[in-house]
Amino acid sequence: MSTILQIIHALIAIGVIAGVLLQSGKSAGLSGSIAGGAETFFGKSKGLDETLSKLTTVAAVLFIISSLILAFWLGR
Repeated sequence: MSTILQIIHALIAIGVIAGVLLQSGKSAGLSGSIAGGAETFFGKSKGLDETLSKLTTVAAVLFIISSLILAFWLGR
């Protein structure tokens, strides 16, 4: 049972990492200078960023819950 919980925990952790890395930053920074500001010219879709942000938040909450479950389960 603990092995299954650890695998689920690892998959959630990978989901959190992927969600954070796929989100766009608040300021364009170096990537904006490389792209030449094309995002401001063509417009940027906020729908995908908002959805990704919500999914990352859900994954982070699931990660915390699974961490607590594992701590109590393996700490017995």
